[in-house]
Amino acid sequence: MYKAFLIKYAEIAIKGKNRYIFEDALVDQIRHVLKGVDGEFDVVKERGRIYVFARGEYDYEETVEALKRVFGIFGICPAVVLQDQGYEELAKAVVSYTQEVYGDKTMTFKMDVRRTKKSYPMNSMELNAELGGEILDACPNMKVDVHKPDVFIHVEIRDKIYLYSQVIPGPGGMPVGTGGRAMLLLSGGIDSPVAGYMIAKRGVKIDAVYFHAPPYTSERAKQKVVDLAKLVARYSGPIRLHVVNFTDIQLYIYEKCPHEELTIIMRRYMMKIAEAFAEKDGCLGLITGESIGQVASQTMQSLAATNEVCSMPVFRPVIGFDKQEIVDVALKINTYETSILPYEDCCTIFVAKHPVTKPSLKVIKRSEEKLQEKIEEMMEEAIQTAETIICE
Repeated sequence: MYKAFLIKYAEIAIKGKNRYIFEDALVDQIRHVLKGVDGEFDVVKERGRIYVFARGEYDYEETVEALKRVFGIFGICPAVVLQDQGYEELAKAVVSYTQEVYGDKTMTFKMDVRRTKKSYPMNSMELNAELGGEILDACPNMKVDVHKPDVFIHVEIRDKIYLYSQVIPGPGGMPVGTGGRAMLLLSGGIDSPVAGYMIAKRGVKIDAVYFHAPPYTSERAKQKVVDLAKLVARYSGPIRLHVVNFTDIQLYIYEKCPHEELTIIMRRYMMKIAEAFAEKDGCLGLITGESIGQVASQTMQSLAATNEVCSMPVFRPVIGFDKQEIVDVALKINTYETSILPYEDCCTIFVAKHPVTKPSLKVIKRSEEKLQEKIEEMMEEAIQTAETIICE
């Protein structure tokens, strides 16, 4: 029945040249997600509207699910496309559509006609009244309610006529690519994939870095992170995942530094390495999944200590979330089940029994002086030998 989808987006948020940037990015992302759908489609931008036209047979449910992952879409409207053959044919089509979609359900409705084609012989007010009357005559189960109707029946008269009544909610946000680029510190946990998703929702293109510690972490742990990156990429578009061998650096810190400071010092060097990749990739900031007070390395003092090594801004979108709130998002985006697989990543191997929760920056820096002989060389080696995987 539906050969087209009318895409609704937040027109109020975009003005002037920004409109074209927003719409073009949205069209690009729609085309990208539809590549994996059973069917062939044309995505068309036309005078303040974006349409998805199916060229032939296609999988309706799969198409809707793909569009629901495109940031920037607020509504997906399955539409019937009609040629303009005069009012009588339009009235027949509107009545037929209403009967087919709603059958004999007892419900209220309101007509919403928009006449962009000004040469059409009747104006919007007249069409609302006339088409509403046609439905009342043909469907005794339907009643008009102009204040709180059960359903709006939309008719848009352009070069073609678009008829729809269902608006399937999209994810909202901004199209990926309109908000710059940032580097996500991605682990195998629950929080960081959610953080990446949330920043991507604001139009930011994301790359990621993962710190691998063989043989203390297995290939399964690495594959788990790759799988998480692919799940996030279903929303964000392709992600460049840099896999850094962090083992030697961890062992060196473990050997030279007080064990209660291990987590903070390791985290500081992770941030330094992540920032190096961010600069190479043209990123404007770092993203982490940290939430205040969730673990010892996420107290205000600990966050301040790790932030100190960065010149780029660090975005922490789940900073004020409770764990259950983060889990709820992970469930929504389908990363939760992968995140809880029992394969440890490098952060959980070298954990002190009694980690410092209120680190002094002066003390941390004094401890790091013990690393000066080799740490810069080791960091450079880790950066140069990193593996880059395209996750999509």
